[in-house]
Amino acid sequence: MEITINDDFNLEKIIASGQCFRAYRKSDGGYCFITGKNTISIVECSNGSFIMDCTENEWENIWYDYFDLSRNYAQVRTGVHHQDYSMKRMAEYGKGIRILKQEPWETIITFIISQRKSIPAIKKSVECLCTMAGDKLSPSSGLSYSFPTPTAILNMTPEKLKACGLGYRTDFVIDAAEKVKSGFIELESLNGTTDAALLETLKYIKGVGDKVANCVGLFAYNRVDCAPVDVWINRIIENIYQGHNPFADYEKNAGIYQQYMFFYAKHEDESQWGQTLTLCGR
Repeated sequence: MEITINDDFNLEKIIASGQCFRAYRKSDGGYCFITGKNTISIVECSNGSFIMDCTENEWENIWYDYFDLSRNYAQVRTGVHHQDYSMKRMAEYGKGIRILKQEPWETIITFIISQRKSIPAIKKSVECLCTMAGDKLSPSSGLSYSFPTPTAILNMTPEKLKACGLGYRTDFVIDAAEKVKSGFIELESLNGTTDAALLETLKYIKGVGDKVANCVGLFAYNRVDCAPVDVWINRIIENIYQGHNPFADYEKNAGIYQQYMFFYAKHEDESQWGQTLTLCGR
């Protein structure tokens, strides 16, 4: 099917924004995404429309929410404070990023794995887990295996988990699988909780602190007021905002602005940061 999206929608930037670890650009120029056992291939046409290899029903019931298409991101970008020239520049630089609504279980595990790892290393570990314990997908999907269930993770020995490059995170992944499988943490029921309750519950899992909990809140539960702070965001806060945390100024969309900041920090040459002006009066 072919559709037109009349809002910010840049697949390359979405993949490069550090929120998902299995999406990728295909050799034919298209992009492949996965959620659960559902995959989609998207090709951008020269006229700005997009061709999707899914049915209209799949688009409306799976992918529309996955790409957060009910939210107007162009409108969100107009919410930058008129004196915050730094955020204006970073939001423009990251224009096209959208917050993906990913599977909570996969998001928890991938962001546990992400700690102190580069993005290529995270992707390698995640694909190893999927290959060893995931379910086989159709050959046309573009990805060979689904993300393993908690039961599948628990059926792996610690040695096999460590062979996927998990290192000290192995115990954290096992603990997460045990807590989810036993029902101690019910991922579906967290949809109806407050942000504070969601984050507090997630932090019962070993290895999940404020940063990982906020990542899960933002990228799995679409809580766009959750703003994870990692080393990249801290560098922006210290070097551009002179120690002032700007998220309090953006409240309900802080997580979206965080993604613009992260993308800018990761992909803009740091020598150019001086061109990004600090907030007047700060």
